[in-house]
Amino acid sequence: MSQGHEEEQVLEVGAVRGGDTGWICMAFFESGFNSAAEDDNADGSTDYGIFQINSRVWCNNYRSPTENLCHIPCTDLLSNDITDDIVCAKRIVRDPQGMDAWEDWTMHCKGRDLSEWVDGCDL
Repeated sequence: MSQGHEEEQVLEVGAVRGGDTGWICMAFFESGFNSAAEDDNADGSTDYGIFQINSRVWCNNYRSPTENLCHIPCTDLLSNDITDDIVCAKRIVRDPQGMDAWEDWTMHCKGRDLSEWVDGCDL
């Protein structure tokens, strides 16, 4: 699997430590590694960035009610610098749902051999 810029950032910034390749798998299925991805949901909220972080709970899109638990404008999650996305994602996984907060994680990554996501990487 070829490694793109966003994958490299996930590794460099520290979302992946100790062989935790789940972040890379999840980001691929959530956004296709597109740091500018936006997806509107039926409830009026929007998912933002490489990890598709939801505005209803985690960031403020200034259009719909939010808890803004990551204390960040949603637009900050759309840049090529995904450091703030990683900080917010780490906050999300501290909640009881953990990585299961992402549907694509549970459908495509959880409980699977994810070593292919880092084949050829120097971890």
